[in-house]
Amino acid sequence: MIKTQNLTKNYDGLLAVDDLTFTVEPGEVLGFLGPNGAGKSTTMRMLAGFITPTSGTGSICGHDISADPLAAKAALGYLPEGAPHYGDMTVGGFLDFIADLRRLEGAHRKTRLDYVIGRLQLEPVIAQTIETLSKGFKRRVGLAQAIVHDPKVLILDEPTDGLDPNQRGETLELIRTLASERTVILSTHILPEVAMVCTGVVIINRGGIVAQGPIDRLVEEFFPTARVEVEIVGPRGAVLDAVRAIPGVVRVEDSAPAGEGPGRFVVESARGRDVRGEIFQLAAQQKWNLLELRQVGMTLEEVFIRIVAGEETDGAVSPSPAAGPTAVVS
Repeated sequence: MIKTQNLTKNYDGLLAVDDLTFTVEPGEVLGFLGPNGAGKSTTMRMLAGFITPTSGTGSICGHDISADPLAAKAALGYLPEGAPHYGDMTVGGFLDFIADLRRLEGAHRKTRLDYVIGRLQLEPVIAQTIETLSKGFKRRVGLAQAIVHDPKVLILDEPTDGLDPNQRGETLELIRTLASERTVILSTHILPEVAMVCTGVVIINRGGIVAQGPIDRLVEEFFPTARVEVEIVGPRGAVLDAVRAIPGVVRVEDSAPAGEGPGRFVVESARGRDVRGEIFQLAAQQKWNLLELRQVGMTLEEVFIRIVAGEETDGAVSPSPAAGPTAVVS
């Protein structure tokens, strides 16, 4: 597992990471999110042993990152953002070098090298120097070095950066497969990827945790309404007034361009209050042409924006109750 307790990093008065406490259990994939400069990379570098914490502790599979750094690093696979490579080495030579550093030997070494080369489709470039590779292939080489020793913990910073849509899907599927018996922290700016593979999220801003927990729970916490999209051909003003008058409706917005044509309305109601039937009956009674009526969910991106925007307006949004000193992401 991964565990932090009051993890803090201060650079000569600049508080980059502020008192982070969270736990990620085996089999979980944690989405580690925040705006640029929030402290994500600094946190991951501390856990990976590249930066020494100012205070607080962290551990990888029970090994303290400061007191027992070699054992912690042995259990860890780390892919930093923009992972540096030795550009003049070939892909095969670089992976052999990493296998040496990880002390892989004999049949196990060959099995692991064959696995990462095949799984990340590196055969076509195995004899090329890394400096001649595309950004996508460089990223795949970086991921290969992170998993070659079959670590129990993975920390992946922007693992799909530079990959095309097919490669991105394959990489996410690989992460899902790896996570079944591992602990994973995944940081990315592509929030739909987080929703696809992560079991929970930690959102940080200005170095501190502002929300954490399962995605579904955060959606309920920060969006206490249900949402329906409706497309109706009818007088827009009359449609707006009539839909707003439905009991339980708290907000209606016409998202269609101004002018003639059907209105496309976003209707929000109290959570658990399904107003679709009443909208259908209303359209039938008024003889308005109902083109579309569907319930839609809130996205992780909307949650992220609302939380961070609330932080930027001096705490308009309160942190999740799960963000306490012993919170466990589950």
